Amino acid sequence: MSLSTWSTGLCGCCEDPCVCLITWCFPCITFGQNVEIIDKKATSCACAGLIFCALYFVGVPCLYSFTYRSKLRSNYSLPGEACGDCCIHWCCLHCAICQEYRELKNRGLDPSKGWVPNAEKMNKGEAMAPPVVAQGMPR
Repeated sequence: MSLSTWSTGLCGCCEDPCVCLITWCFPCITFGQNVEIIDKKATSCACAGLIFCALYFVGVPCLYSFTYRSKLRSNYSLPGEACGDCCIHWCCLHCAICQEYRELKNRGLDPSKGWVPNAEKMNKGEAMAPPVVAQGMPR
């Protein structure tokens, strides 16, 4: 399986200043929006945001958030590994969340709109859906 590349760099926050500002002030919002799309609504924006917020206040949100970076990478065959994802979320949490948001956006999805409108876009072929892999099949 060939690896694609991230569509923006980790420090490309200024590419979407509005999302950058929201993420720096309220990272639980952007993170929750990302999770709802990455998890295909299995985890709601509100639930992911609340879990993230609780962990943020005790100082370890990266222990939860890096797992979704790993899922995003896996969905789109992006380079990296779980240990690196954890380190990125530990050292550059806000930048990582912004990069993940931009990645979804650059693939035709809009995390701010929620799962249903994005699922409709994928069904119409207007957005790049992650490949579907049968349970138990190697990637």
